[in-house]
Amino acid sequence: MTKPSSAAQRWDARYAASDEPPFGTAPNEYLRMVTARSDFDARSALCLADGDGRNGAWLARQGLTVTALDISAVATERALAFDRDNAVAVKRLTADLDSWSAKPAETWDLITLLYLQAPTGTRLRALDQAAAALAPGGWLVVEAFAKAQAAQPTMGPDNPDLLYDLSELRAATPGLTVVEALEGEVHLEEGRRHRGIAQVVRFAARRPG
Repeated sequence: MTKPSSAAQRWDARYAASDEPPFGTAPNEYLRMVTARSDFDARSALCLADGDGRNGAWLARQGLTVTALDISAVATERALAFDRDNAVAVKRLTADLDSWSAKPAETWDLITLLYLQAPTGTRLRALDQAAAALAPGGWLVVEAFAKAQAAQPTMGPDNPDLLYDLSELRAATPGLTVVEALEGEVHLEEGRRHRGIAQVVRFAARRPG
């Protein structure tokens, strides 16, 4: 059996030490906003870095066929329990985005990347994999802490290499049409770890077709 990476061990420990979902049980608000658009009609979704399952389970409740993955085996087990409690079925994988790849010709109508605060190389590989796995007309939805959040260490990482800017997102997705690209201040209310004023990026883009 392959030994979990240091990042996987770190997240396993964080989830194991938490007696409640650290990011809450409700879905990400930006994800809800995008899916409420009149031109959104996805039937399948891939949730990258889905943690303990709130977003994948919510999408399944909306009728989408959902695949979700996370680096933490502990988070994945909790996500499966959350799915059972909510009477939904989600295909869940424990996988490292530094090495995971979609199967050839496997595509989704929606791919989410929500608060993957990882090193630049991991983020860029995840974005590349996501863009390649989008079906024609498919949506990529990203929300994460922006570079400016480094000055507010009460929430999110203070290492700039783990934070986002819009120029990086645009450069990493050249084949997609940008629908929305915003950076600024929002009030987060998503569990005890994401609560309060934060500097974030919000990015939605579509594959032409």
